[in-house]
Amino acid sequence: MHEDIHVGGVLVTAFVAYALAAFVILVVLRLVFARIRCSRYVANAPLAEAGLYVCVLALLIAFI
Repeated sequence: MHEDIHVGGVLVTAFVAYALAAFVILVVLRLVFARIRCSRYVANAPLAEAGLYVCVLALLIAFI
């Protein structure tokens, strides 16, 4: 069971921390993928990014 996080006296669920961490990882991955021009290999880049975000978030929840 994951503990709640105290931020300025407010209890924040661990899922919010995982979502923020996944967003930071996604931003880094977007920079890497933009550098190697991966968007030309997918038909719908925003949909692929959303799927990648969900996968990163699921991996964070499963392994942390």
